[in-house]
Amino acid sequence: MHATANAAPIEVEHDAPDTTPSGRGKRRALFALALGTFAIGTGEFGTNGIIELYAEDLDASLPLATWAVTAYALGVVIGSPIITIAAARLNRKRLLLGLIGLFLVGNLFSAWAMSMDMLIAARFVTGTVQGAYFGAGAVVASYLYGAGKAGKAFATVMAGLTIATIFGSPAGTFIGQMLGWEWLYLVVAGIGLLAGLALLMWIPSTPDLDGGSVRAELRAFAKPLVWAMVAVAALGISSIFAVYTFIAPIVTDAAGQSPAIIPIALAVFGLGMAAGNALGGRIADRHLTAGLVLGYLLVSLSLIIVGIGGAWLPTLFIGLFGVGASAMMAIPTIQVLLTRFAPDAPTLVGSLNLAALNAANAFGAVGGAIVIGAGYGVLATSWAGLVLVLAGLAAFAVFIPRALTASRSQ
Repeated sequence: MHATANAAPIEVEHDAPDTTPSGRGKRRALFALALGTFAIGTGEFGTNGIIELYAEDLDASLPLATWAVTAYALGVVIGSPIITIAAARLNRKRLLLGLIGLFLVGNLFSAWAMSMDMLIAARFVTGTVQGAYFGAGAVVASYLYGAGKAGKAFATVMAGLTIATIFGSPAGTFIGQMLGWEWLYLVVAGIGLLAGLALLMWIPSTPDLDGGSVRAELRAFAKPLVWAMVAVAALGISSIFAVYTFIAPIVTDAAGQSPAIIPIALAVFGLGMAAGNALGGRIADRHLTAGLVLGYLLVSLSLIIVGIGGAWLPTLFIGLFGVGASAMMAIPTIQVLLTRFAPDAPTLVGSLNLAALNAANAFGAVGGAIVIGAGYGVLATSWAGLVLVLAGLAAFAVFIPRALTASRSQ
């Protein structure tokens, strides 16, 4: 992935011809990667915008309907690392194409779900794609950018997801409101098909993108600092999902607005994510830990704004923008640190990063559901999120600075 400058599978020998695309070819390849993450993000985040629609249609309570979100996240957490290890030796282009195929299957079955059990199962299958796609995509992006651009490479892959929160998710929510929630997944499948064609045509077919040793990937599992970073990511980023999962009822119930405002709220959140992602990629390549620390602190402030003033729409929008921007500011730094701790397993640590983020999705959704179920109201989800991000920041302070200091002295 982006930090794969240290990974043997994507290095090019100095005396070998440079087959890296440049100019238009490079831009097309990066666009193909981002189009895939755009499709993935539209389906993932769009589900949050239609949660009330499929809950009503499938005769499920809101807490039960939340399990469709949780199942997707568990698919990423459980399935993506397994796929990554199983496909360790596979060329990254072929892996990306196979993952897009599985993505199409998962979304088509999501659209055809006739019960909550079926929808939950379909979302789990779809989720198994995400982490592996981001891990392989980050390896390809690192190859395209070259050494020293780890943060920028990962931010490029993430860019499709952030754009999905601005345009894809709100548009998908609107389509779900107008035509039925099933249409979100049909549209997402169509975008995924286009992404697959773009990957096929524009990602270079080169042995430089061949996979590596299964054993090298597995060694990452034996490194405590990798798991420490996964915990830091899962705890801190779960704070945003405690709010984002329930953005629809926050808009309609807490702020007293029409459902027509939900897509606008999703777009505001997405604009924040896009801004934070762009900034976070630059910070990660220049300052090893600043993006995470600053991001988590700003997430905390933004959650307080939502918790205190979220009943007033302008304040809610400010808080949502801040949550999205500050969380995404931290994510490229998380990836850079993970790759620093396991440089020989670039695809797996990229998968683990996304697994951590989707564990965060599950933790945040469950945390928000708990406070709502306890009768505290939808705005109380921000306080659940605040507890989570502060726990992530504390875990970072305990484990990571000392490890980095020790690695520098070696």
